[in-house]
Amino acid sequence: MNIQRAKQILESTKEIEVRYQNVPVWIQNVNESAQTARVYTGDQPDHEMEVPIQELTE
Repeated sequence: MNIQRAKQILESTKEIEVRYQNVPVWIQNVNESAQTARVYTGDQPDHEMEVPIQELTE
């Protein structure tokens, strides 16, 4: 995924499925300068991770 698409998903009112290492995640924040996104899994909303945006898939 690229930064622009990650930002579009973050700002969308629709539910868009995103995966990190084949696990569904929710994007919380996009860090353009670091090329990362803060995400959490649906079953563990208190377990956030900072991951490379290019490793996210739709």
